[in-house]
Amino acid sequence: MSDFRQLSDNFWASPQIGVDQVAEAAKLGFKLIVNNRPEDESADQTPGNAIETAAKEAGLTYIAIPITHAGFSETQVDMMADALANADGPVLAYCRSGTRSTLLWALARAQAGQSPDSIAENTARAGYDVAPVRPAMDFYAAKSRG
Repeated sequence: MSDFRQLSDNFWASPQIGVDQVAEAAKLGFKLIVNNRPEDESADQTPGNAIETAAKEAGLTYIAIPITHAGFSETQVDMMADALANADGPVLAYCRSGTRSTLLWALARAQAGQSPDSIAENTARAGYDVAPVRPAMDFYAAKSRG
């Protein structure tokens, strides 16, 4: 059973998904799956190439932007921002628990100029806390305002 958590009109975060959840995502109208989990992080993890194959077979786009526990880079934030900007519809991102996907989304949205307070409200409703990246969100938001 899926645990897709809606953060915005077009973005959901999820704990690790399997091939069955890819089919479910396609039925629900998702257009892009973003894998934020590094390969071989745990033995029970569905390999990214299996998710990618299932996504392509279901007509979905797949992108991998792995985030390790070392943190987030500006390149990863840029990649997520580009993925969101170019998505043809709803996006589902996943990692082990959904937290890294949520935090990366939050950084990308702040970079695009969305209010960090509104981002934090959206993530809290979905059960996620952006406190670990709030200073970076504030930085990106200020930078986007020029």
